[in-house]
Amino acid sequence: MENATAAPPIVTLKNVARAARLLKGVISKTPLLLNLGLSRAYEAQVYLKREDLQVVRSYKIRGAYNKMAGLTAAEGALNVVCASAGNHAQGVAYACQLLGLKGYIFMPAQTPAQKVDKVRLFGQEQVEVILTGRTFDDTFKTAREFCDERGSTFVHPFDDLAIVEGQATVGLEILKAATTRIDYCFMAIGGGGLASGVGSVFRQLSPHTKLIGVQPLGAPSMQRSIAAGHRQALSQIESFVDGAAVKCPGALTFELCRELLDDVVLVPEGQVCLDLLKMYNEEGIVLEPAGTLCISALHQYAEQIKGKNVVCVVSGSNNDITRMEDIKERATRYQGRKHYFMVTFDQQPGALRRFVNSVLLPEDDIIHFQYIKKNNKEKGPVFVGIEQKQAGEVDGMQSRMLAEGFTYEYLNDKPDFLSLLV
Repeated sequence: MENATAAPPIVTLKNVARAARLLKGVISKTPLLLNLGLSRAYEAQVYLKREDLQVVRSYKIRGAYNKMAGLTAAEGALNVVCASAGNHAQGVAYACQLLGLKGYIFMPAQTPAQKVDKVRLFGQEQVEVILTGRTFDDTFKTAREFCDERGSTFVHPFDDLAIVEGQATVGLEILKAATTRIDYCFMAIGGGGLASGVGSVFRQLSPHTKLIGVQPLGAPSMQRSIAAGHRQALSQIESFVDGAAVKCPGALTFELCRELLDDVVLVPEGQVCLDLLKMYNEEGIVLEPAGTLCISALHQYAEQIKGKNVVCVVSGSNNDITRMEDIKERATRYQGRKHYFMVTFDQQPGALRRFVNSVLLPEDDIIHFQYIKKNNKEKGPVFVGIEQKQAGEVDGMQSRMLAEGFTYEYLNDKPDFLSLLV
């Protein structure tokens, strides 16, 4: 991607510095910490910008507060409205409490109670949470209509210059805290507000730094839009990395990211799960999937970053504990150690014994087995889940099934169907 230098920057250092002054006493100046484990693994100096330690556990308060603090008294009297399933909602709610503004926060109807409760906690009596819509797009549409009817101010999660300038203060803090040249900076991208803001600051103060945007493989809206040369709305996305699952980038953020970024990489959701668990187990750091994206992107840049100084912006840690089983499940499947099949069994004594003795290895573990014997039928389907000790052993298992006369359908590559069973 070419970095234009002729036109004056849209995000100016003057405005970012003003946003930083506004945010003084509101946010935490989160630390930039050298991570020894990642540094050793990649033979680099890997620093984490710990936005997961922010008061609302994500960087989103920066943009929300900067936008809302800039409203006139007349605009503030007409209230603010936002649509969000998580971190942006908490940022807006907290800003409402601090600024004494009335806010209407629209969240999808199926939002977990834990997230709704956090929004109410941060907003206290200043906010009203409205649960509506089956999907985020439905919620967003309803919120905009409500906002327009009342003449309120809509606080967009990313496509607003004041939001971008607020997020840009992350970049200012990184460069003030850094004691050495920064060669690479990795930033998660959902709608692009963080990457636009941080990227703008780096291009003006540290132009040599390679700026890498990171998106989940199942929601590559910015990556595809930049490749196409214009914004593209994806018809369908994988919502697992919910903090970065956006169907279409913003008009402003698309232009900025296209101009500023050196690359946008896509990270498989399974890799995110593996790294999220590793950061928790080995580092004691609790992250949300979107907050893990930049760390997961290091795998793809392992050769380029050797011997370099690298910053990963850890964007948030609002992870619901009830998701951990799903995260572990996805991680193990991604490692190639957990496999699911629909196997056709003969309905006669000894079929299961033959399957266990002749198909499975001694260390294979049956984690799912669902079989209902049907009268007057010679064969019946069985849903089987197997966890193996080592990756790469599934091919041998499949060969042994065929050799023993078991026909089967492999289900790992059918996630929609598998989600109904697991």
